[in-house]
Amino acid sequence: MKQIVLCLIGILLASFVSAQKINHPSLLYTPQRIQQVKQRMQNEPKLREAWEDIQKTADEALQKKDFNRLDYLSLAYLMTDNKEYANIIKEILLKAVEAESWGDMEMMARIPVWRSQLGMAHKSFLSAIGYDAAYNIMSSSERKKIAEGLKRLAVEPALGDWLLEPARIHSLNSMGHNWWTSCGCQGGILALSLQNELPEVKDWVEQLHESLPEWFDFAGDALQQKAKSFDEAGGMYESLNYANFGIQEALLFRIAWINTHPGQNPGNIPQLAKLPNYFSQVCYPRTGMLYSLNFGDSHKNVSAESSMMLLYALGLKDPTILWYITQVEQGQHRDGFFLNRPMGFLYTPDLSKAPVTPDLKTSQLFSDFGWATMRTSWEKDATMLAVKSGHTWNHSHADANSFIVFHKGVDIIKDGGNCWYPNPAYRNYFFQSQAHNVVLFNGEGQPREQQYSGSTLRGNLYHLLDAGNVKYVLANGTGPVSNNFSRNFRHFLWMDNVIYMIDDLKTHKVGQFEWLWHTNGTYKKSGIDVNVTNGNSSVVIRPLYPRMLAKSDFVHDYPEDLYWEEIEAPTEDLKGTEKYYSFHLPAEVNRVKGLTAIILKDAPDEKDLPQMERREGQDWIGLRIRHKGKITDLYINQLADGRLMHSNSWIMPDGWMTDAYMFAVSYPEGTEAKNAKDFFIAYGSALRRGNETYFSSLAKLFVIQKAEDKKLDLWINGQPKINTTFRSTKKPVSVEVNDKKIPVVYQKSQIKVKL
Repeated sequence: MKQIVLCLIGILLASFVSAQKINHPSLLYTPQRIQQVKQRMQNEPKLREAWEDIQKTADEALQKKDFNRLDYLSLAYLMTDNKEYANIIKEILLKAVEAESWGDMEMMARIPVWRSQLGMAHKSFLSAIGYDAAYNIMSSSERKKIAEGLKRLAVEPALGDWLLEPARIHSLNSMGHNWWTSCGCQGGILALSLQNELPEVKDWVEQLHESLPEWFDFAGDALQQKAKSFDEAGGMYESLNYANFGIQEALLFRIAWINTHPGQNPGNIPQLAKLPNYFSQVCYPRTGMLYSLNFGDSHKNVSAESSMMLLYALGLKDPTILWYITQVEQGQHRDGFFLNRPMGFLYTPDLSKAPVTPDLKTSQLFSDFGWATMRTSWEKDATMLAVKSGHTWNHSHADANSFIVFHKGVDIIKDGGNCWYPNPAYRNYFFQSQAHNVVLFNGEGQPREQQYSGSTLRGNLYHLLDAGNVKYVLANGTGPVSNNFSRNFRHFLWMDNVIYMIDDLKTHKVGQFEWLWHTNGTYKKSGIDVNVTNGNSSVVIRPLYPRMLAKSDFVHDYPEDLYWEEIEAPTEDLKGTEKYYSFHLPAEVNRVKGLTAIILKDAPDEKDLPQMERREGQDWIGLRIRHKGKITDLYINQLADGRLMHSNSWIMPDGWMTDAYMFAVSYPEGTEAKNAKDFFIAYGSALRRGNETYFSSLAKLFVIQKAEDKKLDLWINGQPKINTTFRSTKKPVSVEVNDKKIPVVYQKSQIKVKL
C-alpha cells in the first residue's frame, strides 16, 4: 500500500512538474499565429509578398549566420519546417553563449556598474525567439548549455539590475521609463524561454509579472521632480517615440506570459484600454505617411503601430486600432512592426473592417503631462493644433507653451526637432527653448539645468473647450521660466479659420521680449504679415499686439514696432542648417500682452482673408474681425491679469459690462451685437448689457455659447460645481452642455444650468 501511495505521489509530482514546463514554441511566434497567417496568405496578396521578403532576409541570414536576424530565421523555420534554419539558429546561439559579456563598456564604467542596457535587451529578445523556435531540434545538453549561457550573459544582469534583490540598482524613480520595461521585460521574455532548463528563473518571471502594473501606475515624486508616467486620459510624457517603445516592450512580455500560462488570469492593467485613444489623438492623418506629434525626443515619422497591434492581440478589439494601422505607411520609421518584418507579419490584424475615420473626439487634453490637441476633423490633411506645457526632463524638452500647427498635410509651424544625444547640437540647441515656438526674455528661455535636473515647477494646460468652429485651451508655462517670469500664460483661441494666440507676460524686471517661430515652408514677409507656404499648405502670421511688425525693412523708421531676426540652426538630420525667426519688441518693459493671429488659408493664393481692426478702450484691448458676412468682437481685459487683488476686474467695452479676462461675441454683419447668440467667455462670472444679464456665475468660468434653431449649446469648464444662467429671449426646445442633453429649466428669460 505504501508503495502504491508513493507511486501516486510520484506520478502527481511528475504531472505537476510537467504542467510547469513550457511547450515550445509558445512565446510570441506561436503555432496558432503561424497557422492563422498561413490561412490569411491564401487570400491576402500583400501578406504573401511580405513573406517572400522575410524569407529572402532569412536566407541571407542563413548564409551569414547573422545573430541580428534570429527573428527572421526563427519565423522561416516555423513557417517552412526547414531544419536548415533551426540548425543555424542553434549554431548561432551556441557560439553566442561563448562570449565573456554582453555588457556595454560605457555602462560598465559607471558606479555602481550598469550590467545591462538596451543593446542587451534586444539581444535577449532575439535569443528568446531563437531558443523558443529551435528548442525541439536541440539535444538536452545543448539546451542546457545555451540556457546557462544566456542566463549568465543576459537574464541575471537584466533582471538583477532592474528587479531582483540584492542585486537591483535602479528604481522607478530614477529609470522608470522605457529602459525599465526594455531591459526588464526583454530579460523576462528570455527567462520565460529558459525555465524548462532553469526552474529557478520561474520565480524571477513571476516577480516581474507582478511588478509590471507598478510601472504603469508610477505616480512620480516631488524630491527628484519626476513626472507621473501615465496620464489619466492615457499616454506617457516621454514623447511618442519613447512612450511607444516602453509600452511595446511591456506588452511583448505580457503576451509571452499569457501564452506560457494558459488559463491563468494575467490581472488587469487599466491604462491599456486608454492607449488607443492616446496614440490616435497625438497622430495626424495625411496623404502619405502618418505624422505624429514630435514634442521632445521624437520624430514626426514615428508611429505606434507596434503597440497598437499588441493591444489588439491582447483582446482590445477597438476599431480605432484598425483605423490607426491603416494610416501607417510600410517602413516609415526605423523600428516599426511592418508587414515584411516578423512581428508585423504575425501580428498585423485583418484590416478589412477598419473604419474610414475613427469615432473619437476632435480634441483631447492630457492634463497630467501637459499636451493638448485640437483638430477640424479626422479626415486626412485636416488642420490640427497641438500645444505642450508640461514637465521638462530627460526626453521632454524645454518647450513649455510651445505649439505645432499641421495644415493640409504639413507641419507648417513646426517643432525644431531633435538629434542623436551625443551630438553637441542636442544639448546646445534641440533640447533648449530656442528650438521651440516660445517667448524669450532678454534672450533667455528655460534654464539649461532643467535638462538634467527637471523643472521644479512644471507647466500646465487647462480648460479645453471644443465647440466645432470655436476651440480654446489655456497654457501656463510660468513655472519652468519662473527665474525670469512671474506670468507666462498663453491662450489659444481658435475661431473659424484663425488661431488667436494671446500671451500674458510679466517679468521680475524690465527687459526685452521676443517671439520665436519655427516654420516649415517658404517664408515671406509682406508688410505687417508673414506668409508661410509649403505646397498646398499656407498660413499667415500676423502679430497685432503689443505692436505689429514694422511695415518695411527700414525698421529705423518704425522704432516702436516689432523687428525680426533670422537665426541659423542645425537641421534635424544634421546635414545642414535652416532658419528660424525671432520677432523682437524694441521697448524694455516688464509686462506685455501679445496677440498674434495665425490665419489658416484654404489655398496659397487665397485673397479673401479676415479683416482685423485693432481697437482699444478703457482697460481693454481687442479686435474687430470681419469675414464672410460675420463680425466678431474680441475683448481682452487689462485688469484681469493679476494686477488686482481683492477688487474684481470690471470693464465696459462697447456697452458690455463684464469681469471676464477675455470674451468674444459674433453676429451677422448688418445686425447689432446686443442680439448676438454666439459668445466665448474666458474666466468670467458675468456678461451684461444695460439691464440684461447674458451670463452669470458666482465663480469665474470658461464658456462657449451657441444658439440656433431653438437649441442652446453650451461648453463650460472651470469649476467642479457649476450653477449658472444664460440669457435666452425664448425657451429653447433643447439644451446641451458639453455635448450632453440636460433638462430645460427656463425662468424669466434665463436658462439655468447646474453641473
